[in-house]
Amino acid sequence: MTTPGKLIVLTGPSGVGKGTIVRELLARHDQLFLSISATTRQPRTGEVDGKDYFFKSRAEFEAMIAAKELLEWAEYAGNYYGTPLPPVAAQTTQGNSVLLEIEVVGANSVKHIFPDALRIFILPPSFEVLEKRLQGRGTDSEEVIAKRLTRAKEELELSEEFDYQIVNDDLEAAIAEIEAAIF
Repeated sequence: MTTPGKLIVLTGPSGVGKGTIVRELLARHDQLFLSISATTRQPRTGEVDGKDYFFKSRAEFEAMIAAKELLEWAEYAGNYYGTPLPPVAAQTTQGNSVLLEIEVVGANSVKHIFPDALRIFILPPSFEVLEKRLQGRGTDSEEVIAKRLTRAKEELELSEEFDYQIVNDDLEAAIAEIEAAIF
């Protein structure tokens, strides 16, 4: 019988480096699989259905909610985002470990369905550094950055509810701490 795989949840405020950390972990550990989220937002240029997201209509997404096919879901800016449960369950049943890179509220709700999930909160070195990172991206307006920072304050208050809190000050050190927690 196969030992069930782990569910590893990585979360933290926008701009903390979750995406970079996940890409590095996946490149270094072929036993890790990334869960692909579903969304009702329109695909951005270059995004591929089933690779970047599962792009769903509002009706399709609401049917997934009703059928309890989502591990977690939320609505942001008029669009739904969520984690389809069947692929996560299939991978963990086969003994594979699955990474979820999701927002804080969803990450907190995962513990109700997967109480054994390893939940890791990525922290910025300081709030000022987080603000500089968000501004340095050059992808958001000042208004969007202000909203992200307000939300980050709320999210940072929840960090103690997670199994691990890891500061992403030095990328290699943060990855080493995450690898120690996972393996």
